[in-house]
Amino acid sequence: MSISYKTAHELARLIRTMELSPVEVMRKTLERIEAVNPLINAFVAMRAEEAITEAKELEARIGRGMEPGPLAGVPVGVKDLEDVEGMVTSFGSIPYKDHVAVQDSVQVARLRRAGAIVVGKTNTPEFGFTGFTKNRLYGVTRNPWNRERTPGGSSGGSAAAVAAGMVPIATGSDAGGSIRIPACYSGCFGLKPTFGRIPLGPLARLYMTRTWTLGPLTMTVEDAALYLDCTAGTHPADPDSLPRPSLSYCDALKARPRGLKIGFSPDLGYARVQKDVMSLVEKAAASFDAMGHPVEIWKGALPDVSQAWSDLMNWELYGQLHHDLERIRPELGRTLVESLDSVKALSIADRLRIQEVRTALNRVLWEVFDQFDLLLTPTMPTEAFAAKGPPPEEVDGHPIPLLGAAAFTYPFNLSGHPAATVRVGLTESGLPAGLQIVGPRHRDDRVLQAAHLYEEAFPWNDHWPDLHMDVARG
Repeated sequence: MSISYKTAHELARLIRTMELSPVEVMRKTLERIEAVNPLINAFVAMRAEEAITEAKELEARIGRGMEPGPLAGVPVGVKDLEDVEGMVTSFGSIPYKDHVAVQDSVQVARLRRAGAIVVGKTNTPEFGFTGFTKNRLYGVTRNPWNRERTPGGSSGGSAAAVAAGMVPIATGSDAGGSIRIPACYSGCFGLKPTFGRIPLGPLARLYMTRTWTLGPLTMTVEDAALYLDCTAGTHPADPDSLPRPSLSYCDALKARPRGLKIGFSPDLGYARVQKDVMSLVEKAAASFDAMGHPVEIWKGALPDVSQAWSDLMNWELYGQLHHDLERIRPELGRTLVESLDSVKALSIADRLRIQEVRTALNRVLWEVFDQFDLLLTPTMPTEAFAAKGPPPEEVDGHPIPLLGAAAFTYPFNLSGHPAATVRVGLTESGLPAGLQIVGPRHRDDRVLQAAHLYEEAFPWNDHWPDLHMDVARG
């Protein structure tokens, strides 16, 4: 039985009922990675022997009638910004190539406690700093739909691993779009939960900016709901972490909402979108009307938060690296160093300005979600660009600002709202496009419900890149 592109739900069910051996699943997973990863460069480190050992232990527990967990035997990739005990967390950065983690992150520990088995670490740009996945330590990660294009970033290795059928689930993190960008470009499902939904840490220093979130990259919405059920909930390592909701996210998918009032913004008041991407997104947004959920164009605009977001990201990363910065400076990427150095010019007045911008954004979104149950936008303004970058500087011949290539994602990190991306079709170049579904704070369940409704009406899990000939050619 082929396991490529089987969902986490299906694999866990087959393993629990002993229709599939977790050892066989893991062996086939490792074979798939060995065959496909040289083409994609999604995985940068493996724990193959340990994964087989854990699969054998799980099989023995099942044989003794023990509960294997909701993610029983499901292979998982972990983004290389996150700790797995005994593995290097390199952050995609040369100075940290030997930085071995002494314990699992909270998220990884919870996935493993639910029965998942970590197979390896997935590639990321240096410290997750860009929206495409390339670093000097491990090289370029490529999009399974077209290897000349990027899978996006910064969770690009995770998205590529899912889209290439190597694993059904991989971890991601998102401070400006780093789950949604690669999920959109790679055609899988990505969820940026409400800020605090999945605990961060353990960390050497708590984050300052309240923008960073953890979340899943999966093949289906149901798998993302299962992932959230296994990872959400408070933890002492993260004082911003939120309690688990009373209703599980998987159960929330069974409660079909009626008569949602949905707003659709094609541009958030400022963005420019590639023509064929917009055509697909508009058709997807209109489909909610046919499903009984009235869609109305939101004619408002978000305030310009680009500089505030950029300053906060630089500030956060400087806080992470400042103790080591002078020692490791020669080994860091030039653009990264320039951004870190820019923090020194920020003043108290700049910090007050950032908070004023966040306040203005909060006010607008408060009004949006007083009017609508959900807000729809394009996920990305363009299809995936060149694997080695840079991001596009224009759309259909019209210049865009530096952050215009990710215009729809980063505002919702500043605001903390949950947001997901669903695949809405392929562009004229045969590359995935995505619709972003944004919900009120703490309504991750509603975002998942809407995504699931769309997935049921327009399923995408039966169409993935055909890498068979590429593997055959080697």
